[in-house]
Amino acid sequence: MSMAANAMPLPSGPVRSSTERRGILFIISAPSGTGKTTLCKQLASNIPGLWHSISYTTRKPRPGEEHGREYFFADEATFQAMIDRHEFVEWARVYGHLYGTPRKTLTDKIDQGIDVLLEIDVQGALQVKKKFDDAVSVFILPPSMTILRQRLLARASDSSDEIQRRLQKVKEEVWSYREYAYIVKNDDLTRSLRDLENIFLGERLRTKRLNMAWIENNFILDDDAKPGDRKDLP
Repeated sequence: MSMAANAMPLPSGPVRSSTERRGILFIISAPSGTGKTTLCKQLASNIPGLWHSISYTTRKPRPGEEHGREYFFADEATFQAMIDRHEFVEWARVYGHLYGTPRKTLTDKIDQGIDVLLEIDVQGALQVKKKFDDAVSVFILPPSMTILRQRLLARASDSSDEIQRRLQKVKEEVWSYREYAYIVKNDDLTRSLRDLENIFLGERLRTKRLNMAWIENNFILDDDAKPGDRKDLP
């Protein structure tokens, strides 16, 4: 069972603007075959004001993937040039391919008050957390190693040797679960999605992320002590 509270209704009102708070960086990591990509796409669709970050990679597109949708696909020379220009928040070689998170788009969104969903492996997540200490990190677990093996075999996109390497990598990655603020076990897609929505929406309501000036102006300061015009909280 996933480790989150009961479902909360999704907000129907306007999204908070950059004048009320900075955007939140949400980091989601999970082993291959856990259902991470499906959950992230659904989260980005369901939650207003959430932008799904797109990474660069040097691997070839899988069937059905499109440049600029799942990833920005680049050759190694292009990727290396971006590294040299310091255009990545983090980058790493994973399973023989390079992956990187573009810096400028991510930071621009956060500065605009837009929440960012970063779907990234454990190695990259630990790098990003060092640079964004207020990021919210979530680790998604598969139901079991047996089911994960079945999912990877059913996907039929990797060789048997590659699948074995990925399963070994899972055991190594799970050791990093203590580095994450939340753990969600994806044994039921609907329940796991609901739990992730609860985490994201709950983090938006944490006291440290709210506009303290609005609260003080409306509930604490006397009318003659309030600076400037008050703004309604959405």
